[in-house]
Amino acid sequence: MKRIAIVGGGVSGLATAYSLDRQLEAAGLSAEMLIFESQPKPGGTMRTIQEQGFFMESGPNGFLTNKPHALDLARELGLENRLQKSSGLARKRFVFSRGRLHRLPETPGAFLGCRLLSPGGRLRVLAEPFVRPGSRQQDESVAQFASRRLGQEAMEKLIEPMTAGVFAGNPDQLSLRSCFPRIHELESRYGGLIKAMLALRGERRRRGVKQSMSAGPGGVLTSFDAGVEVLIDSLAGCLAKSLRLNAAVEAVSRCNGKYLLSVRENSGSAQCEADAVVLATPAHAAGRLLGVSAPELGAELERIPYVPVAVVALGFDAAALSRPWDGFGFLVPRKEGRGILGALWDSSVFEGRAPAGKALVRVMVGGARQPELARLTQGELLALVREELRGIMGIKAEPVLSRVFFHEQGIPQYLVGHGQVLERLNARLAAWPGFYLNSNAYRGVSLNDCIRESKLAAQSMLKVIE
Repeated sequence: MKRIAIVGGGVSGLATAYSLDRQLEAAGLSAEMLIFESQPKPGGTMRTIQEQGFFMESGPNGFLTNKPHALDLARELGLENRLQKSSGLARKRFVFSRGRLHRLPETPGAFLGCRLLSPGGRLRVLAEPFVRPGSRQQDESVAQFASRRLGQEAMEKLIEPMTAGVFAGNPDQLSLRSCFPRIHELESRYGGLIKAMLALRGERRRRGVKQSMSAGPGGVLTSFDAGVEVLIDSLAGCLAKSLRLNAAVEAVSRCNGKYLLSVRENSGSAQCEADAVVLATPAHAAGRLLGVSAPELGAELERIPYVPVAVVALGFDAAALSRPWDGFGFLVPRKEGRGILGALWDSSVFEGRAPAGKALVRVMVGGARQPELARLTQGELLALVREELRGIMGIKAEPVLSRVFFHEQGIPQYLVGHGQVLERLNARLAAWPGFYLNSNAYRGVSLNDCIRESKLAAQSMLKVIE
């Protein structure tokens, strides 16, 4: 019987193993599967901390239904009755600019009256259909694309904070094609963003699909009744026989057509032989595992940068707040010079995230913009965030609960040229049949992206077993 080793028990590793198990069963095949996770709990950054009736996410808080992958997996796992859609308030998103929160417009009329952009800035956006498409071959930065199509002001007040919200990254350095492939595709196919919006609306109307506009990226933000860790726990439960916790893989090599994994487990070390391997770890960790056996491949992986992010969760008495939280949250443009990237009003987005009469907010700090702030001590972070919330939202009340989650290697950065990095990785991997890389470092950072890539990795592994 062939053996498959999956290194990493985060969502990518677990989803790969689950998908492979399902595909093996459907094909009438069998294989031994081992999942190595160095931590005592699986899930990586997908943790839901329950404390004093609050449900706090250390990382992502859900997925969007504009792609089917996470929703389909939840249904396969029998979790449909535990899915939780975000409230209608989640459609309301804000940007902090010039001392106040501006609601992002959801209709053309609202856009014309929105004071986030100056009259000149709004006119420049409305001129977008007359901008010639860029080169399909050029790998533009997000900032170059946004400035070219929408103007500098829209780039600074709309696109830059959005990029910080998704990647905690710098739009001057990030690749549009790799970070936001759908936007690149829309320009290539329709010649512009407004033209694409009108064409897609017409296509939906012809199909009889009713869909209103939203200031968000589309789809409905969805989680689970007890947070995203419900998904992790369900996957881990299905894979309990294969999952080895507190088992750190320290090196991977190839010998006589097999893969050898050096594993440190229970204060001892051992060698594990496998016919196929998936490294479902961050790119820098994968690079270290291959540093001796494949130094050039390892070095290429370690060159994919990450940025540090701190997530500060604060609970408040709702009665002590100066205003109700009636939206998704807000982002802060770089030019505002504030110490935070933005905040999510979690108790407004999902029912039950805070006890009755309480409110929960999570604030993001650091990223490419100010990485040094993410590395402040917990006390310093709490003081910084409270001062920022006081200035932006007028919150002077003492929190009834506070937690800090720090991720030194928080979010991978798809820099301009990222596509070429992937091509070089694929070329080097050709010499390692049955060896796969699968994490959010390569083709998407969202939960949907991770699950999609995991299913594709499982399909590739199935060929090795056959």
